Amino acid sequence: MVKVTRREALRIVGGAAAAAALPLKVAAQAPAFPKGAVIRTLFKDFPPEELAGGATLFHEHLSLGPDFGERFRAAAAAVLAAQGAPPTARPVGPPPAPPGPDPMRDVALMAEELRGARRDGVTCIVDAGLEGSGMDLEFIRAAAKQSGLPVVKAAGFYTEPFYPKEVATMSEEQLVRALVRQADAYPAGAFGEIGSWDEISALERKVFRAVGKAHVATNLSVFTHTGIPGKSALEQLDILEDSGVDPKRVCIGHLGNLNDPNVYVHKTICRRGAFVGFDRQGGGGDAAVVPLVLALLDAGFADHVLISGDASRGYARPITSFLPKLKDAGADEATLKKITVDNSRRFLAFVPKRPR
Repeated sequence: MVKVTRREALRIVGGAAAAAALPLKVAAQAPAFPKGAVIRTLFKDFPPEELAGGATLFHEHLSLGPDFGERFRAAAAAVLAAQGAPPTARPVGPPPAPPGPDPMRDVALMAEELRGARRDGVTCIVDAGLEGSGMDLEFIRAAAKQSGLPVVKAAGFYTEPFYPKEVATMSEEQLVRALVRQADAYPAGAFGEIGSWDEISALERKVFRAVGKAHVATNLSVFTHTGIPGKSALEQLDILEDSGVDPKRVCIGHLGNLNDPNVYVHKTICRRGAFVGFDRQGGGGDAAVVPLVLALLDAGFADHVLISGDASRGYARPITSFLPKLKDAGADEATLKKITVDNSRRFLAFVPKRPR
């Protein structure tokens, strides 16, 4: 079994530092973008071609409240208990933060995390923290500015346990207007992570419909959060599509949790034109996800795969840790570059309907 080094992983994505010394072995065909398309970051709209020098991570976190992990675990346990899952089978959500200073509480530390990601081959990163989850927009702005790494800020509402209180009493049209205001104010470059637990609640369906309508008003792409094991994936896509969203502008997230050897749901999402998000990669769960990704590649769906880490530090791990595992399992460099450099830009690039 051939081992893949970190330097080789950097070569795959063509990171800025690596590209100078280690040019790509395989020159993949550049993706085409609609005329006038941009990738909207906090401080600048980039032509997608300008972000071709490395990976774009479509789902990460730069700022969450200090109680987010505890709230997430409590909500996940409550939902699974209501579904009858035994306590020993219930996932407990994000692991506790590692020891040491938390970059989410220190702008300088977070800026260095982002600079480190850039050195390791990341060209752009999407922050998926939303109002109600303790997200601090000014913190994200400051860290992005200090680091120099382009950061896309996503807008929206997360899942019902994390909605701001007023969401429960707002009409669908009021939610649409609130989402468009967020997109204008941040400014946002996507909607996400728009979520549900494994069974979508009535209120979450209303939010999904509102997000679909806000997409129609703004043209921003949408990425989602699915619960474990991911039964809500197809329904999420149904709601967004019924609300007017082209599936090509949707990524259904956390589908590494849906460990289906037949990848039926994953393939169905691809056939409908949407992206499948394997977005908790670069850690202990990678072994179960590698065969899922390879199954989609073998079925001809490489254009529909997105990879990220859903992380709060160590952002480059999907590139430096997960890509070598995929290559070791048989994925070629051109395909891995397509996924991490090209697919993510195609997903985020949009022709704005509203001025910045």
